[in-house]
Formats: sequence, C-alpha cells, structure tokens
Amino acid sequence: MTLAAVVFDLDYTLAVPDRDRQTLLDEATDAAGVRAIDRAEYLDAHGADLASETRAPIFDALVDEGDPDTVASAYRRAVEEALVPVEGAADLLLDLRRRFRLGLLTDGPVRAQQGKLARLGWEEYFDSVVITGSLPAGKPDPRTFEAVLSELGVAPGATVFVGDHPEADIRGAKEAGMVAVQVMGDRFERAPEADAYVDRDDLTTQLQQFLCHQTRLP
Repeated sequence: MTLAAVVFDLDYTLAVPDRDRQTLLDEATDAAGVRAIDRAEYLDAHGADLASETRAPIFDALVDEGDPDTVASAYRRAVEEALVPVEGAADLLLDLRRRFRLGLLTDGPVRAQQGKLARLGWEEYFDSVVITGSLPAGKPDPRTFEAVLSELGVAPGATVFVGDHPEADIRGAKEAGMVAVQVMGDRFERAPEADAYVDRDDLTTQLQQFLCHQTRLP
C-alpha cells in the first residue's frame, strides 16, 4: 500500500519544555498561591481526566484551597513559555506536508494543546489536529486514532504514526493498524512493537530516511 499520511504526537516528539515539568508545576502553584503539587500526583489526576477543555478539573482534584482555573491558567502559561521545538521539526513538517497528508494526535486538554500549537506557530501545518480533550478518552483508546484517520481520509496501513510513548503512541498506533515509529529521548525504553526507532536529536534525518524507504517498498 502506498504511504499516504504521517501523524505525529506533539509533546516530547516534536517539541519539548526547556525546564523539567516539576519546575513548571512549582512555578504555577507558586503563582496561583496554592500548595506545591508533586509531579506524580499531577500525572495520576491527569491520566484520570484526559477528556476536558482545560486542566481545571485536574487541579480541582488536587487543591483544597484556591481557584483551579487560576492554577490551570498559570500552568498553561508556564508550559507554553517553556516549550521549544525539536531541532529541524518545523522544516520537517513543511517538507512532509508537500508529500503526505499530515496529522497531529495529542493527549491533553483542548485549550492547553491549542496554546502549544499557537506558541510554536504550527496551527496551519496539519491537515488534521485531534486533541483528545475533545474526545471521550485519550490514547491509546482506538477511537483517538480512528478520529485522526477519518479526518485525514486515509487507511491505517497507509499511515505512519510518530510518537515517543510506548503504550499511548506505539501500541495504540499498532493496534489501530498503523505503521509506528518511536521517537527515542530519555523518558522511555524501546517499545518492541515499533516498526522503527529514531533519535529525537536527529529526528529529521532519521525519519526522512525511514519514510523514503517506506515509499520505495513494492
């Protein structure tokens, strides 16, 4: 089958924060005047509430005093200000969109992920942007992958998914019938299901080589 589309994860695949997430969380809670929240606490609450417009429901479950909307806004600003693109990512996207349908499938609240795209200036780069905050569940739920495939109008087998998370990205994409490429940084081990692995520090070169090979297959 001819390769028709490439779909990306966003966080830690195409862009990374220039400060660790615990630091950003501390900045937000300090700014909002609420108690410090451990990153593990936040991740537990975040995982239980992937479908939402903002992070306010997450912080509502974590803080007894203070306004969850204020904390959510402070954290969103901290994350957006810290976000930097992976080297070469913008040029990679611009090149790929000339040859393939281009999609983004990202977990998180809608407003937060839209803010990241605006910060990066990438709103117009994708033919489809699916943010799981607008869906009943997040990755690896098959409905998330079905949503982006439907919007792109492509078959799973003709689509490469690029992400870093072994379960949410790689297993989810493979179970949806897609080709899966894992971006390797310093967060996760290799997912055995992946069709290929690329280093985040050399994302452009290695992914282009993989895609070139795919398009040459009979």
